[in-house]
Amino acid sequence: MKVLIVYAHPEPKSLNGSLKDLAVSTLESAGHEVRVSDLYAMNWKAVVDAADYGPYASSPLKINSDSGRAFDAGALTPDVLAEQEKLLWADTIILQFPLWWYTMPAILKGWVDRVFTCHFAYGVGEHSDTRYGERFGEGTLAGRRGMLVVTTGGPEAHYAPRGINGPIDDLLFPIQHGILYHPGIEVLPPFVLYAVDRMTADEYADAAKAWEQRLLTLESTEPIAFRRQNSGDYEIPSLQLKEGLEPAGRTGFRLHVRD
Repeated sequence: MKVLIVYAHPEPKSLNGSLKDLAVSTLESAGHEVRVSDLYAMNWKAVVDAADYGPYASSPLKINSDSGRAFDAGALTPDVLAEQEKLLWADTIILQFPLWWYTMPAILKGWVDRVFTCHFAYGVGEHSDTRYGERFGEGTLAGRRGMLVVTTGGPEAHYAPRGINGPIDDLLFPIQHGILYHPGIEVLPPFVLYAVDRMTADEYADAAKAWEQRLLTLESTEPIAFRRQNSGDYEIPSLQLKEGLEPAGRTGFRLHVRD
């Protein structure tokens, strides 16, 4: 495999840092190629602005059309072009981050905002009476697999169906479905570690073993069965799930996962 790890934690000596280092050593020992985008170490620019699009920036700035024109012209900034090249190089993409305020750190969201430009991660493919572009299972990054590696401060019970924070699958849905799956990446179940601030040495040893096992089985792990946009499950162009396709009692985000 060719694995890209996009890593977002400010402290190299953190538990997240240890997990990232373990991923690199485990994968390379197994014969895989690994690249790491350590966003804090890179001092990644996390905000989109007109400088991202050079002469293709309009006034007022129009992110969709301007980023698409700059992408088509090869005029995106070197840091963004480098990250897009890494995504095209990889066949497996890992986003690793602590869950802060129910989502990814701002620096990682800024990586997505700047790297997932129009005509690269969206705005591609045919728009017609039967297709609404190539996305949600199709697109530039189709054929790749991705997963999230997430740590939380709260215990697992807080992220259960009746937990006060809501189910972890619901919290991660916008990232897994809306960011990874949108440009075509098949999404593997996430690797989540809970209550990491209170983790003991013995608990970390168990977690490290579980993480090694996940890494060594990435190629055989079944992805989450998200519905493809152009598979016939959705009405075009409303993109409403067709009546009768939802399993009994299923609502919310889980409507978009097949049995």
